[in-house]
Amino acid sequence: MKWLKNLTVQVVLAIILGIIVGAVWPEFGASLKILADMFIKLIKMLIGPIIFLTVVIGIGGMGDMKKLGKIGGKALLYFEIVSTIALAIGIGVAVLVNAGSGIDTSSAADADISKYTQAAEENSEAGLMGFLYNIIPENFVGSLANGDLLPILFSAILFGVAAAMLGDKSKPVITFFEQVSEIFFKIVGIVMKVSPIGAFGAMAYTIGNFGLGSLKSLGLLMFAVYLTMFLFIVIVLGLIARYFGFNILKFIGYIKDEIFLVIGTSSSESALPSMMRKLESLGCSKQVVGLVVPTGYSFNLDGTSIYLSMAALFIAQAYGVDLTWIEIITLLGVLMITSKGAAGVTGSGFITLAATLAAFPMVPVEGIALLIGVDRFMSEARAVTNLIGNGVACVIVSKSEKEFESTEAADAIAVK
Repeated sequence: MKWLKNLTVQVVLAIILGIIVGAVWPEFGASLKILADMFIKLIKMLIGPIIFLTVVIGIGGMGDMKKLGKIGGKALLYFEIVSTIALAIGIGVAVLVNAGSGIDTSSAADADISKYTQAAEENSEAGLMGFLYNIIPENFVGSLANGDLLPILFSAILFGVAAAMLGDKSKPVITFFEQVSEIFFKIVGIVMKVSPIGAFGAMAYTIGNFGLGSLKSLGLLMFAVYLTMFLFIVIVLGLIARYFGFNILKFIGYIKDEIFLVIGTSSSESALPSMMRKLESLGCSKQVVGLVVPTGYSFNLDGTSIYLSMAALFIAQAYGVDLTWIEIITLLGVLMITSKGAAGVTGSGFITLAATLAAFPMVPVEGIALLIGVDRFMSEARAVTNLIGNGVACVIVSKSEKEFESTEAADAIAVK
């Protein structure tokens, strides 16, 4: 029975058990959401310090500011190109499938979507300057206390750059941070032992609250979203990976533990700490991992990009709104901006979608209510695609900057 000790097996069994409990005892299943919330809360408790320490160690130990700027610039350029491809693919498939045609929109009129539209209005009112303003934390410690990813990144980059500029004087601090980082990753190892409980609670809640029947009404959209993300991973990311000498399917096998955890919790953030450690073990340098992965969680959300583009067109089709190609291209341009503000947590996609539709008054924003019932099911595909996309980006930037050391794991995923 050694196989039962394997974390992947435990998470898979927990997901299956959660589906059964949610289907047979829906009220009890729905009440188990607290288990998932508690696990994600444990992970979120660790994300801030881990990102801060990893980024500071990575940048502070790099020393060369030109190299830092080159890695950061290359990562952002890659993020923009690949996420734009993801958006374009999503729009193309949505137009081809036309899943929204014939949907009954009467139920959307009574649904409460105020929490999404209100947040979207606040974001749109703030605009670009407001977005940039909010990146800067009220105080240095406040960014860690609040757990907001971009302010933490800003503080960590600033601290790391200053440490790198000081050179040898900052080495004792960097060494101390490395030791503290080891402690935090050990805590992650402890927390991950209860990840099957979190996955069980999340899946029991999802099935118990929405029911298996909720999959039927919007099944075509769900099928299209899952298929699109699968093709994006296998074809687009697969070709990119092959160009850089590794096999996408073998890479997916290497991070299978993190993928199953994401499937269970519907949040790519739940696997962030262990994913960073896996990429370092693969051969990516600590510097690149520390800079690329956290940044990717805000700027390289391939799965979210696909979902947003398909969801926006689905709503337009459901309400019989025929968008011209000029309007569709404009939609793509707006999504290129708004998708960068979407975090890897369930619910933020609706806020971003509401903000996007606000720029297209011909598409009723209340249409997002049509997606509430199945959003939870599609969020798993989004989160998994985001996770794989960021992992691939980190390997590619590492290889292109010669910051990749060949390891046994790297040889195992290499193109033979």
